[in-house]
Amino acid sequence: MTEMLVWALGMALLAAVVFAALGLVSGTDETAVIAPITLLVVLLGVPPAGVFAFFMAAVIAKHITHAIPTTLLGIPGDTMAVPMLPDAQQLRELGAPHVALRKAISGGVLSAFLAVPLAVLFATLLSPVADEIGELAPWIFLAASVLIAFTSRGRWAAVVALVPFVLLVVGLNSFVSGQLGHGLSISFFLGIATGPLVADLFLAMSPVGRTVLQREGPATFDLAPDVRTWGRGIPNPLKVLDRKQTAYTAAAATISSATFVFSPVAMTVLMGELAGSRIRNGYHRLTTMMSVRNGTTESTYIAETMIPLIALGLPLSPMAAGPAAPLFNAPPVYTVDAETGATHNLHDLLTTPQFLVIGLISVTIASLVAYPFAMTHAHRAASWVMRTVSHEAIIGAFAGLILVICLYEGGLLAVMVTLTVGLVGGLMNRSFGVHTGVQFMGYYTAVLTVPAILALL
Repeated sequence: MTEMLVWALGMALLAAVVFAALGLVSGTDETAVIAPITLLVVLLGVPPAGVFAFFMAAVIAKHITHAIPTTLLGIPGDTMAVPMLPDAQQLRELGAPHVALRKAISGGVLSAFLAVPLAVLFATLLSPVADEIGELAPWIFLAASVLIAFTSRGRWAAVVALVPFVLLVVGLNSFVSGQLGHGLSISFFLGIATGPLVADLFLAMSPVGRTVLQREGPATFDLAPDVRTWGRGIPNPLKVLDRKQTAYTAAAATISSATFVFSPVAMTVLMGELAGSRIRNGYHRLTTMMSVRNGTTESTYIAETMIPLIALGLPLSPMAAGPAAPLFNAPPVYTVDAETGATHNLHDLLTTPQFLVIGLISVTIASLVAYPFAMTHAHRAASWVMRTVSHEAIIGAFAGLILVICLYEGGLLAVMVTLTVGLVGGLMNRSFGVHTGVQFMGYYTAVLTVPAILALL
């Protein structure tokens, strides 16, 4: 028990520091940065408690500091920060970006502490039917894929696009199995995660595509002033939010934790709109929507990871099939059997009380690291990042990490698979709104549902 806690504390602290810093860099999509590093942590042999704590603290810390570029610079910190941008911009125009920031990150901290026990509760309620769900896994994945595709920006285009994408995965996996004697999973996962980046790199190499990416000059940003509205020390998040904002944020965390099969982005938009529709005062509506929306980014990511992990062991949510996928399937360490749906992952290696304790440890450490930093040093940090941090260097570092992992799994053939899936998936994302969550569900449909259909035939 002591060793487990030491690993959990150490890995949570490491993730909180690393991802609190990465959250400052705009455009660092969660799937593209959290998932590969979590995968590396798994493959390096970190014990299950450390892996889970690392992932949880990474998500929580990043979703606290991603509010800094969103509110102070007017550019989204990552994908989940995009729904907050219009409200943040209106508060910038009102001269209150510091208020937007503090409401957002306080709502995030509150929701994170609520989401962990709520996720454990909902997972416990779902556990009695876990075996039945496991037996129906191939068909549940198919239904979930269609549902998630239809609720994406692509709508029917995303649903129809699942067919060629699933066939692409099946064909590539069959070819690779014939060449290597075993299939690939990590390389497909990395290809989907980095799809938009791969598509942009190919566009940059094309004379035609280059015109799409061309800019007339360097981007310029107006950094909002820093206004300290309290004395010494760090304010209590419950005192930053008023009673109504606390109630709305808590309610949104509860609802979004229970509806763990829906898109996190969609739930973030929906919860913000539901809260905003009940408030007449314009200023109070904007600040409440900031707290509710950023709180929902935390609660959806936590619940959509923990509920499938605890109750099922199968990645049956957009989060579980996306950024959290290494917690479910990272061969040879964690596996999901394509034919039977049998699992060997964190579901089998940690108990429900351990998930609860480690989850709360992760929330506490990430909040203690990221929240005070964001409240007191946001302006200075945002200014430093925009003046000195090279986005190209960060992209290059992640490209190198992905290359190493692909070579580890299957050599140059795995690299080619990642590039192929990344290019196709990235273009589908850019052109048809088939986001990475849809593509991850398509991958699991290919490896779980297609064999089941062929067996019936």
